[in-house]
Amino acid sequence: HRVRFFGLVPAGVRCLACHPRGARLALARTDGAVEVYNFAANYFQEKVIPGHEARSVESLCWATGDRLFGAGLGGDITEYDLSRLSAARGVDGGGGPIWSMAANGTGTQLAIGCEDGSVKIFQVVPGGIQFERNLDRRKGRVLCLSWHPSDSHIVAGSIDFFRVIDVTSGQTVQRIMVNHQVEKAKRECVVWAIALLSRGTVVSADSFGRVQFWDWEQGTLAESHTVSTSAALSLAVSEKEDSIFVGTSTGATYQLQLLPVKLGGTEKRWVRTKPFQYHSHDVRAVAHSPTALISGGLDAQLVIRPLMEKVQKKGYDAVLRKFTFPHRRLVSCARKARLLLFQFSQHLELWRLGSTEETGKDGEVLPLCQMPEHLVQLKSKGPEHIYCSCVSPCGTWVGYSTASRFQLYRVHCDGDGVSLRKV
Repeated sequence: HRVRFFGLVPAGVRCLACHPRGARLALARTDGAVEVYNFAANYFQEKVIPGHEARSVESLCWATGDRLFGAGLGGDITEYDLSRLSAARGVDGGGGPIWSMAANGTGTQLAIGCEDGSVKIFQVVPGGIQFERNLDRRKGRVLCLSWHPSDSHIVAGSIDFFRVIDVTSGQTVQRIMVNHQVEKAKRECVVWAIALLSRGTVVSADSFGRVQFWDWEQGTLAESHTVSTSAALSLAVSEKEDSIFVGTSTGATYQLQLLPVKLGGTEKRWVRTKPFQYHSHDVRAVAHSPTALISGGLDAQLVIRPLMEKVQKKGYDAVLRKFTFPHRRLVSCARKARLLLFQFSQHLELWRLGSTEETGKDGEVLPLCQMPEHLVQLKSKGPEHIYCSCVSPCGTWVGYSTASRFQLYRVHCDGDGVSLRKV
């Protein structure tokens, strides 16, 4: 049977976080689901934490002890239990919706950027996180954050400007406007992503499609690269700070590399080297692992492109990977009863397959005398998303599970239709 009536709309990729000291990648989707991929054995999907209607994830980060934290527009910072695959505990950020979060180099402190313009520091302690202090608050939501590798400063990007904050004193030491060179300055310039490099350079990606390099101590613009006609949404810097990966709202991604101006010379400049078009929608999240460029788009695709100069030999490590389909089984079949059960995030659909009276060779398309029939739609109660589901081989039982409960139903099919009874 060729089944074309499963109307699944996959959830897009909202944010990515590479483990700084391990070979793992955390990914959050727009429906609140969190997935963990392992770089060993061909990037397999190791864990899935199902989504939740009340939990949006705007940013993820790894902290010390392989702990994973997420924050979103609900205003909570959530720690995920990676052994029980659930949200372990949540702490209110205290500044309204959280737009951004970043961990320091050692993974012992988390900085969050809030709707009210505040940047708050939380300490990672055994069993949770603890509020430490507020840094200087300014008007305008904080859309992106980055720590200096020495943990001495934090750079925070907002609309039309970004600022550099001294972590020790908590005061803003530099505030730089990013839209003063634009003729159409009536349009607001959104700083979507930002990075603070060890040599004191601030890299910003904005809604005018520019990647800009700033000397924050002088407050001056050093270089500007217009990579796209639309917005540059995401930014990732390699560990050695010689390569930058940028995602845009056209679905294209770009790599900038720090290369010598003359062969063998010491002077280096940033050069845009490689554009890639692997996505059809916004690339909201990018990551830079030691051997690959990783991007996630609202088209729900995760694309891992190996850096050929880092791969020593041909093989699996040198292959471009595209994860387009869910790794879990969302369809189950009752063979005897000719039924199919389809799993969506908050409901299930039970269908009866069509039938034909014709016969033909293998591979031929036969005309149907009875069309596929949608028998029943079963809605899940509560905000939790369905994690797994199944229909029994005889077609008389349907079960599904969320993170906290399991439901079993008896299915009775007769001439009048289908009836469901909760067991």
